[in-house]
Amino acid sequence: MPIEIRPDDVTGEAVIELLRVHGQAMLAASPAESCHFLPAEGLRAPGVSFWAMWDGEELVGCGALKDLGGGEGEIKSMHTRAAQRGKGLGKQMLRHIMNEARTRGMKTLLLETGSMDAFAPARRLYEEAGFTYCAPFGDYVLDPNSAFMRRALA
Repeated sequence: MPIEIRPDDVTGEAVIELLRVHGQAMLAASPAESCHFLPAEGLRAPGVSFWAMWDGEELVGCGALKDLGGGEGEIKSMHTRAAQRGKGLGKQMLRHIMNEARTRGMKTLLLETGSMDAFAPARRLYEEAGFTYCAPFGDYVLDPNSAFMRRALA
């Protein structure tokens, strides 16, 4: 059965549990003041679209897109279950979010991720997709624990 990415209202038990695991992983790798993941209620906010990634009946990952206005979007809450990593699911979700951003007329995608070794695979994923490092954007401030990236959308 192929992987399916579908919109989600961030209320189901499986999604809430995946977001809890995501938050724990972020807090285990970064100081709390440097963690910028959105809790479930933040992912239900206006201007945020959230997708769940399913392999049959198993929730294997998620991702979100926050509309920043002015043709810019921010990638949020990209997460793949640990047991599912290395299978290209992160690339698939990233492609989905990039396509959605283009469809919505966004010209630029931005993101914040960690600068520590635990986040090296995530940074590599974004680099391979054409993201480059940039200065903090929006309400973010310069933080040695954060890496900021951007990519123009063609």
